Amino acid sequence: TMCKSAEPESDIYMRFMKSHKCYDIVPTSSKLVVFDTALQVKKAFFALVANGVRAAPLWDTEKQSFVGMLTITDFIIILHRYYKSPMVQIYELEEHKLETWREVYLQATFKPLVNISPDASLFDAVYTLIKNKIHRLPVIDPVTGNALYILTHKRILKFLQLFMCEMPKPAFMKQTLGELGIGTYHDIAFIHPDTPIIKALNIFVERRVSALPVVDDSGKVVDIYSKFDVINLAAEKTYNNLDISVTQALKHRSQYFEGVMKCHKMETMETIVDRIVKAEVHRLVVVDERSSIEGIVSLSDILQALVLSPAGIDAQHC
Repeated sequence: TMCKSAEPESDIYMRFMKSHKCYDIVPTSSKLVVFDTALQVKKAFFALVANGVRAAPLWDTEKQSFVGMLTITDFIIILHRYYKSPMVQIYELEEHKLETWREVYLQATFKPLVNISPDASLFDAVYTLIKNKIHRLPVIDPVTGNALYILTHKRILKFLQLFMCEMPKPAFMKQTLGELGIGTYHDIAFIHPDTPIIKALNIFVERRVSALPVVDDSGKVVDIYSKFDVINLAAEKTYNNLDISVTQALKHRSQYFEGVMKCHKMETMETIVDRIVKAEVHRLVVVDERSSIEGIVSLSDILQALVLSPAGIDAQHC
């Protein structure tokens, strides 16, 4: 007789991901904005804002193919590189076309665009995102060449979490963050309420992080400034003054901002997954009982732990 162990296998989520295609996760109606590389950089960023999207595939008419992605990171790199002072217009932002910016910035190391087929498994999508350390993965139909959707860690984890209640729970879901050692706990990049925006942008570029906890003088986490918040500089057309403080820049959202999403090392993986999915954020700040910063747990840390690690895959380091 087949003896099934009472303990669910730790690779249950990995198997779930392998049994679903990227196509399964593409919403029936979703807005995809595509930019031609001949578009002006400034117009492209305004269009991201106007459409409420964070990224767009770039179409090269000459090559008749998608050649890259435009993301908020590009906006940050441009501001970081060319900002002089509040009085000086950023010529590169005002005048350059996307193709010019790409030539300057990528200096002809045009690598093919990392993308995935709708028929590929969600496991392949997770692996591709984490291995390439990217946060946006366009789903491109290999037959028609059409871009269908942009896959993110957030969307994938939400999809998995929808089905979690129907699956047996592996033991690690009941273990705490501390026991599992998931997240980053040393050398965390953070800023203070009076840190100027330009300094925050420099940290984004140099440290390659996607968010900066805002920590007050007593070490307490009071806010978080993420790459996504930077796009508001384009929305408000205030990117010419980057000497203002982060606190001033974040004023616009105080009315609906519920505060930083936090967690503790003593909380279980299950609790953490539920919280990050419900809050629709990209990371949780790990704090101690005094609300002082201890670390950061990101969506990629969580997907790595749920999907890749049980399979013995350490894509973070491959």
